[in-house]
Amino acid sequence: MKLPHLGSLWMLVAALGFAIMGALVKAGATKFSSAELVFYRSIFGLLAIYAYIFANKLPLKTPVLAKHMSRALVGFIALVLFFYAIAHLHLATAVTLNYTSPLFLALFMPFLLHEKPKGILYIAVAIGFIGVVLLLKPTLHSNDTLAGAMGLASGAGAAIAYINVKQLANLNEPDWRTVYYFTLVSTIASGAWMLISGLLGQPGFTTLDWQDLSVLQDLSVLIGLGVSATIAQLAMTRAYRTGHTLTVASLAYLTVVLASFFGVLFWQEQLSVGEWLAIGLIILSGVISVNATNSTTK
Repeated sequence: MKLPHLGSLWMLVAALGFAIMGALVKAGATKFSSAELVFYRSIFGLLAIYAYIFANKLPLKTPVLAKHMSRALVGFIALVLFFYAIAHLHLATAVTLNYTSPLFLALFMPFLLHEKPKGILYIAVAIGFIGVVLLLKPTLHSNDTLAGAMGLASGAGAAIAYINVKQLANLNEPDWRTVYYFTLVSTIASGAWMLISGLLGQPGFTTLDWQDLSVLQDLSVLIGLGVSATIAQLAMTRAYRTGHTLTVASLAYLTVVLASFFGVLFWQEQLSVGEWLAIGLIILSGVISVNATNSTTK
């Protein structure tokens, strides 16, 4: 009996990290603006990955800096679009639109990666997306057209960013360096976003009250957001670098499954029979994808 493509299974770690990150975003959104959450998601990740680089005396110099900047900018723009969609749409709608990324990935792969995936992998991705739609039951009203377009664009942007990760892997760029440049660019860009928002009179930076015991909870949310995002980012980068692209994309749907469990655990959100069926479809898509890749992997 052959083992599944182990590189792709790093996406399981990433899915857990992203689900935790999503729960912390939900907890922190009641106090912090989208710009702040993007900033803290990035800066704590930047500090963590730089500490790892410094401790291991790893080189930051790279011969493909332009490709790193391209990946980082596309990833940051996709993140901004995603947060915009979350701010203006129901969370279920925004997440579903962002999770169209595997569908865009399947569309872009033949042109940008020159890969010819088996048809069953497209079927697996489609099954997974159907499961996501059934689980989240999104609704999109006519007055939300702009935000909906932003959410859909975030899915396309994320797909391009994932392809850039794969291209960097083909150039033998290590995971940590890819994550470093992404968090660096995202920190600078989101910091500028906060500054501009403050100058325009919009929510910019929330001052923490160090005399209030609730500051400990706020710090836990913000630090946890950065740490979970960093671990998830590293695991996702490793998955796309060493695994099969569409297999990883299918396994990414498990983020939705884990987030649903967190909703039940922390916010007492009840799952219906239909929602459990949707979770089953999502898991099925991952199993089909892994088995299909395993059958063609020597």
